[in-house]
Amino acid sequence: MKLLWLDLNSSYAHSSLALPALHAQIADDATIEWCVVSATINENTGSVVNQVYRHQPDILAATNWLFNHEQLLHIVSRAKALLPHCCIILGGPEFLGDNEAFLYKNKYVSGVFRGEGEEVFPLWLKVWNHPKAEWKSIKGLCYIDEANKYQDNGIARVMNFSQLISPEKSCFFNWSKPFVQLETTRGCFNTCAFCVSGGEKPVRTIPLEAIHERLKVIHQHGIKNVRVLDRTFNYNHKRAKELLGLFRNYPDICFHLEIHPALLSEELKRELSTLPKGLLHLEAGIQSLKEPVLQQSRRIGKLSDALEGLKYLCSLKNMETHADLIAGLPLYHLSEIFEDVRTLAEYGAGEIQLESLKLLPGTEMRRRAEELGIQYSPLPPYEVLQTREISVDELQTARYLSRMLDGFYNTSIWQKITRTLILENPHFLHEFLDHLVQTDVIDTPLSLERRGIILYDFCKNHYPDYLTQVSIAWIEAGMSLKKAPAERVRTKRQVPPEDWEVVYGSYRENLRLCFLPVDEEGHGYWFGFESEIQKIQPVFKATKRL
Repeated sequence: MKLLWLDLNSSYAHSSLALPALHAQIADDATIEWCVVSATINENTGSVVNQVYRHQPDILAATNWLFNHEQLLHIVSRAKALLPHCCIILGGPEFLGDNEAFLYKNKYVSGVFRGEGEEVFPLWLKVWNHPKAEWKSIKGLCYIDEANKYQDNGIARVMNFSQLISPEKSCFFNWSKPFVQLETTRGCFNTCAFCVSGGEKPVRTIPLEAIHERLKVIHQHGIKNVRVLDRTFNYNHKRAKELLGLFRNYPDICFHLEIHPALLSEELKRELSTLPKGLLHLEAGIQSLKEPVLQQSRRIGKLSDALEGLKYLCSLKNMETHADLIAGLPLYHLSEIFEDVRTLAEYGAGEIQLESLKLLPGTEMRRRAEELGIQYSPLPPYEVLQTREISVDELQTARYLSRMLDGFYNTSIWQKITRTLILENPHFLHEFLDHLVQTDVIDTPLSLERRGIILYDFCKNHYPDYLTQVSIAWIEAGMSLKKAPAERVRTKRQVPPEDWEVVYGSYRENLRLCFLPVDEEGHGYWFGFESEIQKIQPVFKATKRL
């Protein structure tokens, strides 16, 4: 029997863990011939179908999730037309809800799995071509039987999670991507109504010894970035501390973690503060800074504890902490979103990620959408269109705000000046956002240079006191000194003053200097460049002593 796995990802950088996770459990079964077709959602559909067709598989399997849903169905429906005897089986987050309508509509799909597949998929492979009466014992499997009746076998959970063979042992584990994924726990203690993991109980763990062995293998492959898939890394602070101890052994790897700021123990805080710089990249789940919103979303943890924890995480200089907000949550108003952005900027969040709520299959919030007054798209990505608290136009404004944050605050070059403008000027966010919308650039891909010119021109007209700071950011990013943000810069015949205060670097006579004046009395900043000043970043900065 030949099984073809269609590995369809949203981009080249991503790689699904589903294939190696399933294959590892039955890799020694000689009766199954495995093959794979890898593609991204942006590739030509006909080309991908042609690759599938050439393999002539008996079974075509794939994972269906939010961002590959539409393209996946285009591919597998055409494959079924060309290979009528091929059995198509799907799994993934898209099937965590009620699958009856999907299966009646897409009858070329033989069945879908709801939940975790490592234990049940091998069982199905033993009966895949048997009468469907034998499918009834396969936990998590949903299908239309021979009598055209919908059969639903519930949800599959792997209770012996620690006994699974690790995905890294599969020949299909992809070591060529920019990062690899590591799952040390499965399930989530939290009950967030908007999350597909809100009902994943209990939390199951892998022993530390096994994780240690897996990290050795990952390190041997030269991997520099590991994304730890645990929903809440610090749900158990003792275990979290032990894992951080393991991570210390690999200072050349950056570990990406999702952490709950409300659950930070003093012991874990101390541990985090002593880690090598760059070892961790933190995603702090916050969603909203408003208590009623979090209560309606059924998120565990006090807001006061979350704010205290988040402020602490953002204060750590040895790691970067990103914080996320979700527009469209029940009881969340647009004005509150703007307030929360300002608060996160005040805390010094490394990034502020503002996303629109998506009502995903299998979530409590999707089941209660009508009760909560939420209108959402019936098609992927199921984004919220309107709630009782936020209108269609306001959600569009929130989307624009997200674009602005990504373009300016979340970009290292412009972050410092953008944060300063946000914190020192209550109306900056609204005014700058209106400017970007009115000039029709909010949805336009902008280079770093173009963003700097836009910010400089805006400040010139509305916040002239900040022009010097924009110019400094421009110069230190190595941008052209012949363009507007550097219009006050002097580059010819610059010599050191009698006395200056070095900000960074060390002066050498072979450096080429430029001078940015800040007043008429000769005060300002000198920047030293190793070669052509229009092309590289300065290595020296000094200011005249007052």
